[in-house]
Amino acid sequence: MKSSRRGTVDPFIVMDVMEAARQAEQAGRSIIHMEVGQPGTPAPQAARAALAAQLGQDDAMGYTVALGLPGLRQRIAGLYKDWYGLTLNPDRVVITPGSSGAFILAFSSLFDTGARVGIGAPGYPSYRQIIKSLGLVPVDLPTSPAARLQPVAEDFAELDLQGLLVASPANPSGTMLDRAALCGLIEATQAQGAAFISDEIYHGIEYEKKAVSALEITDECYVINSFSKYFSMTGWRVGWMVVPESHVRRIERLAQNLFLCAPHASQLMALAAMECEDELKANLAVYTENRRLMLEGLPQAGFDRIAPPDGAFYVYADVSELTEDSLAFSREILDGAGVAVTPGLDFDPERGHKTLRFSYARSTADIREGLARLIQFMANRNTE
Repeated sequence: MKSSRRGTVDPFIVMDVMEAARQAEQAGRSIIHMEVGQPGTPAPQAARAALAAQLGQDDAMGYTVALGLPGLRQRIAGLYKDWYGLTLNPDRVVITPGSSGAFILAFSSLFDTGARVGIGAPGYPSYRQIIKSLGLVPVDLPTSPAARLQPVAEDFAELDLQGLLVASPANPSGTMLDRAALCGLIEATQAQGAAFISDEIYHGIEYEKKAVSALEITDECYVINSFSKYFSMTGWRVGWMVVPESHVRRIERLAQNLFLCAPHASQLMALAAMECEDELKANLAVYTENRRLMLEGLPQAGFDRIAPPDGAFYVYADVSELTEDSLAFSREILDGAGVAVTPGLDFDPERGHKTLRFSYARSTADIREGLARLIQFMANRNTE
């Protein structure tokens, strides 16, 4: 049977690492998970209780309207008032099946086949693969430690892009763009007549300062967020997108045909989760302590070439002095230390063979144990 070139996207390597870790655990080994960007906490308890109560009423949980439950859209608009002081028309909020659904809708709405879309490298690997699968052209913008692994306007001044996607806080680095840097990127993009997409799914997980939303600078952008990270709802697959008012109907038509709607139960959970502020702040306190431990412990293990993260729950390390093959090195660490980490090839096809990403989204006890194992493993490795 013939097949489409759309299916020839690269694998998501972290998922392969997760499978190798699962097999090791199935064989009886203790594995510390620093590979996956998934909170170690469940969805907020009160949100789960609210959904259980709703299910007890024999609710059919049928389709919602394509743009999502009106009450959830209204509450998300309120979040922009709470977090950024913005008055946002809830009609501009679109509920999506995870942020992945939002990216598919955004790319489909904004770009025709062959359009060139700039993404920072290192960056979330699924950006590149979704762009490819839709017949678009991902254009990597190699970033530098001097710019804290974030793109700058000069990176794409001569590249003839139809769009630019940025993430702040970023995956895999956790670094953020300040207002001036974000404003510069938006202005440079708009000067080229290109579309600007801001991935803000790690907003809420910040440490020393609040992340800036692109909506604080312009309404002429697409902003994508999710309940997966700050709200600890990865498997529930519910996200959202804010678009200009003139784009709402085109997004609605696409959503109707591509997804019908986001899962009804997940939308109800998301609405309840937004009221669980105490539990969410407690989760953030765990990430804050984990970050402190990582910035202290990783250099002790020999991973000292890092950009300290401003947000999210990752540390991205340059390991070029230790290896030329991050994939093999990650396997060596898994086998020798019982710690699963992600090779940088997922995030940067050109330079990722010399980098690793460490996630600290799990419990503090796990992070302490993982760091102890890494320190011991690297000490043994250096004496061999």
